[in-house]
Amino acid sequence: MSNSFEQISLKHGFMKHNGGVMFRNISENEYEFKSVINENHLNAAGITHGGYLAALIDAGAGTAAHRSAQNAPCVTISLDLKYIGASKIGDEIIGHVKILKKTKTLVFLFCELKCDNKIITSASGVWKILKIKS
Repeated sequence: MSNSFEQISLKHGFMKHNGGVMFRNISENEYEFKSVINENHLNAAGITHGGYLAALIDAGAGTAAHRSAQNAPCVTISLDLKYIGASKIGDEIIGHVKILKKTKTLVFLFCELKCDNKIITSASGVWKILKIKS
């Protein structure tokens, strides 16, 4: 298992358009992802837009659910966010995901986004593991 970050935003789409997401496996139940805040991610107050942080968590935690489900496709059922702090342009945001429970059809997880080792957003979520029809 490689411990280095890899770019997961390879296909055209929302997250690639927004700067991409770097991702790595830490263990079977823990994952990390990161992104650097640029001008497009800011709100009118000059801090990172909450919608971008939500999208970043959805992408990073969703990838963690996908990998924990042996790469089966997963879709978000619920995502509960708590905005705790702020970040600004140039900041590196690191997300840490812990898989709390996995069943045959669901993945339950917790995620924290940190900037300068301070929590800026926390989230809990549930992902549905989709069955692949052959």
